[in-house]
Amino acid sequence: MNVKGALFALLAFAIYATHDVVIKVLGGTYAPFQIIFFSSLLSFPLVTFMLMQDVTHGNLRPVHPWWTALRTICSVITAMSAFYAFSVLPLAQTYAILFAQPLLITLLAIPVLGEKVGIHRGAAVVAGLVGVFVVLRPGDADLTLGHAAALGAAVFGAMASIIVRKISNEERSIVLMLYPLAANFVIMAVILAFVYEPMPVEDLGLVGVISAFGFVAGLCLIAAYRNAEAAIVAPMQYSQIIWAAFFGYVFFDESIDRATLIGASIIILSGIYIVVRESRGGTSTTTPVLRTRSRGYTPSAFRIGPMLRLLRRRQTARRATQS
Repeated sequence: MNVKGALFALLAFAIYATHDVVIKVLGGTYAPFQIIFFSSLLSFPLVTFMLMQDVTHGNLRPVHPWWTALRTICSVITAMSAFYAFSVLPLAQTYAILFAQPLLITLLAIPVLGEKVGIHRGAAVVAGLVGVFVVLRPGDADLTLGHAAALGAAVFGAMASIIVRKISNEERSIVLMLYPLAANFVIMAVILAFVYEPMPVEDLGLVGVISAFGFVAGLCLIAAYRNAEAAIVAPMQYSQIIWAAFFGYVFFDESIDRATLIGASIIILSGIYIVVRESRGGTSTTTPVLRTRSRGYTPSAFRIGPMLRLLRRRQTARRATQS
C-alpha cells in the first residue's frame, strides 16, 4: 500500500511542478495579482463542488475570528509572494527556499501549539536554515525582491499551516477553505484595477490549466494519503526539485548553480529528518509537519485533511451497513 501511496504522491507533486511552470510562463507577461485573481475565479466551481460534500450543520461565521482572519491574511500573502517568486526566480531556487517551510512550522509550533522541540529536531532546523543562507548567498550574490518573496511565502505559509493546526478541531473545514479563497478573489480584484493587462483566450486557458492542475494534484494527494502513511507521503514533495531542474533547463534555459544545489540538499535532508522524528512515537505531541498535507502556496487548493476524514467516515458507514 505504501508503494501505491508514494506513486500517487510523486504524481501529485509532478502535477504541482507543472502548475508552477505555467505560473512562470504567465508571470513573464502578467502581474501575479492578475494570475491569482483569474485562477481563484476559475477555481470557485471546482472548490465549491468539494465544499458541497460538507454536511455539517452550521453557518459560515468562524468560531475563532481573529485566528481565522490572521490565517486568511497569511494565505493571501503566501499566494502573492509565491506567484511572484516563481515568475522572477529560477524554479529550482524558488523551490529550495520554499522547502524551508517545514523547518519554520517546527519553530512556530513551539509558541503557538506548545510543542517541545528536542535537540534532534532543533539541530535539523538550524541546519536547514543554514541551507537557506547557502541558497541566498548574502554578500556573494544580489538579493532581489524575488528572493524576499520566496522567503516570505515560506514564512507566511508556515504561519497559515500552524494556525490551521491550532483551530481546525473547532473550526469548520468549509470556513478554513472558503475565507482564504474569497479573500484572494476580492483583494486581487481591487489590485487588478491598477495592473490589469488584457488576456487573450489562450492565456485565459493557461489560467484554467493552473486551476485544474491544482485541483487534480489535490485529488492525487488525497489518494496518496489514503494509501500510505504520512511519513512516506510528506518527503515526496522534495521531488519537485527534480522537475524544477528538468523544466527549468527545457523551457527557461536555467541551470542549478552549486550554491543552490548544496543549500537545497541541506534543506531537504533537514526536512526529511524532521518528518522521521515526528513519525516516531513520543517525539512530537502535535506532529505539525506531518499534519500539514496541503500545499499552502496554491491559492485555489483545497484542504486535504477534511476530505480524508470525510472519506474515512463514508468508508466506516459503508462497512457498518454491510455488516
